[in-house]
Amino acid sequence: MSRLTPYHHGNLRAALVDAGMDLARAEGPQSVVLREVARRVGVSHNAAYRHFADRDDLLLEIAGRAMALLSAAMRSHSAAVPEDVDAITRGRWRLQAIGRAYVEFALAEPGLFASAFSSFTGSRPPGRGVTPAEQELAAPFELLSSALDDLVTVGYLDADRRQGAEVTCWAAVHGFAMLHLEGPLRGIEPDVRDDALATMLDTVDCGLGAPPDATLDRLVNDL
Repeated sequence: MSRLTPYHHGNLRAALVDAGMDLARAEGPQSVVLREVARRVGVSHNAAYRHFADRDDLLLEIAGRAMALLSAAMRSHSAAVPEDVDAITRGRWRLQAIGRAYVEFALAEPGLFASAFSSFTGSRPPGRGVTPAEQELAAPFELLSSALDDLVTVGYLDADRRQGAEVTCWAAVHGFAMLHLEGPLRGIEPDVRDDALATMLDTVDCGLGAPPDATLDRLVNDL
C-alpha cells in the first residue's frame, strides 16, 4: 500500500469538502465517507477528523453547499423574468421561474439534490450560533416565501390564504422532481416531462390566485 502524499495546499477543510462534493455529485450522499474523502485529498483519515467531528459534520457542510447551488439557480431564473410587464404578471412568472429552477436543478444534479436534503441540524449545542451551512439550508424556503409575499403585496394571492402556501408550492415541485428522478415517471421523454412541468406550475399558479371559496372551506372543515 502506497503512503499518502502530505497535504501542502493550505486549506485542508475546503479540499475535503470539495472531494466530498465530487462524491456526492457522482453517487449521492451515501457515498460520502470521511476515509474516502481523505484518501482522495491525499491525507490520513485522522487529518480529516481534525476538521470534521464525524461524517454527519461533513455532510452538513456538503448539504449547505448543494443548497447554495440550488438557491443560486432559483435566484438566476427569477432574475431573468422581464421587468417590462405588470406587477402581478411579473410576480406570477417569478414564482414559476423559481419552481422550474428547483426541478431543473434536481434533474441535472440528482446527487447534489439528494445531498442538499441529507442533513438536518436538530437541536443546536448551547452557545453555538447558526453556521453558514445551516443558513444555506434555509435559503430556498426563504426565496419561496419572499415570492409568495410579493404576490400578496401585488394583490394576486389573498392574504387570508397566504399561510401554508410554501408547503403547497414546495410539495408540488419536490414531488414532481422525485417522480421523475426515482419514481414511475423517471423514464419519460424530456419534452413530455417539460410539458407536464409547465402544466403543474400553471395549476399551482391558478390555485394561488383563485378567489376564496367559502362553500369549499365549509366542506373541508366539516370532514
